[in-house]
Amino acid sequence: MPRIPRPRARRRLQARHAAALAGFTLIELMIVVAIVAILAVIVYPSYTAQVRKARRAEAQQVLLDVASRQQQLLLDTRAYAGDLAGTRALVPPTVSAFYRVEVSAASTGAAPAFTASATPFGEQAADGCGTLSINQASQRLPAACW
Repeated sequence: MPRIPRPRARRRLQARHAAALAGFTLIELMIVVAIVAILAVIVYPSYTAQVRKARRAEAQQVLLDVASRQQQLLLDTRAYAGDLAGTRALVPPTVSAFYRVEVSAASTGAAPAFTASATPFGEQAADGCGTLSINQASQRLPAACW
């Protein structure tokens, strides 16, 4: 025959059960906070690296657009534009907030030449690639970052 707990013992069991269902203990909350903090420490540097990489890709796209416009200008006018305004390329605010885009042209010898560069500043200066550039021969520097 099953044993029936006494009334006092039954009340104690019910009180423990109710306390267990009432919420989390301080220790449990501290463990969760510690786990979240450890994850944040691991994930944040990776996140910022990906943000820098995305900004770099946007700057590269602007430089490719400038190079394309320069090539079209060479076909139309037999010369490259000496500055960014001459190319009529637009630099989006998402790029101009982190990169200084510049264009320079020169006529060295028989062939005209240009170089378009994007120099990082602010938060983007921490990017290991540094200044991105492309020239009339489509040479992209630094090569490892393109």
